[in-house]
Amino acid sequence: MKVQSAANASLASAVLLVLLAAGVQLAARQAGLDHGGKYSQTDIAYGAQLYAGQCISCHGPNGDSINGVDLRSGRFRNAGTDQALRNLITNGIPGTGMRGFKLDDGEMAGIVAYLRNMATFDNRSVALGDATRGKALFEGKGACTQCHRVDGRGSGMAPDLSNIGRLRTASALQNSVLDPNSAMIPINRPIRAVKKDGTVFNGRRLNEDTYTVQMMDDKGRLVSLAKADLREFTILLESPMPPYRRKLTPEEVADLVAYLLTLKGF
Repeated sequence: MKVQSAANASLASAVLLVLLAAGVQLAARQAGLDHGGKYSQTDIAYGAQLYAGQCISCHGPNGDSINGVDLRSGRFRNAGTDQALRNLITNGIPGTGMRGFKLDDGEMAGIVAYLRNMATFDNRSVALGDATRGKALFEGKGACTQCHRVDGRGSGMAPDLSNIGRLRTASALQNSVLDPNSAMIPINRPIRAVKKDGTVFNGRRLNEDTYTVQMMDDKGRLVSLAKADLREFTILLESPMPPYRRKLTPEEVADLVAYLLTLKGF
């Protein structure tokens, strides 16, 4: 009887957990938010810029120019979650004037963030900055071309940024500038390799297989190493890129992010 009671208690607990999980999922769907409702102000600002360029002609500045549609509400009957909203933007609505839009990941994150916050966002308080000034910073004060390359110009010691605006959101780019360590993706982590003869190589991994690793070392040289010749191979956790929170003003960071967002690789 004790075994049966314990089994019944476990079953009841499992059912309760399922019901609680279902309740949480339902609440999220009802709120229309599938990522906790937290949107970066930088993504929202980028979305506002995109809206002004691609949506305002039909929906108007306040999102209510089409009868029966109020974008400022942040709630949409055909898009209860952010993923559903992305699908609607991508595919459009058949039988209406709403056509589909081909947006990259950063653009989609921005426009969704803006639509969810259109009613409360004040574009006077958050601005992306000026891309022209950002390019000048990238090539000048920021000294970014000493490590990065854009459209074939610059060094190859750090990742090529020619299409970074298609791959990263506005907030991710801002984080990369302000705190590179927190924003590194695994493939971009620096490596340290030491051969059995004591020769040390520090740099960026380009490719790796079971037997070899190819890297761009910190002197800008392409290096191919056989793993059998190594006595040490370490993936480092600290980015060689310095944080720019003290080197650039907030306005300059905004300008730099605005420029990076224009790099689509076309």
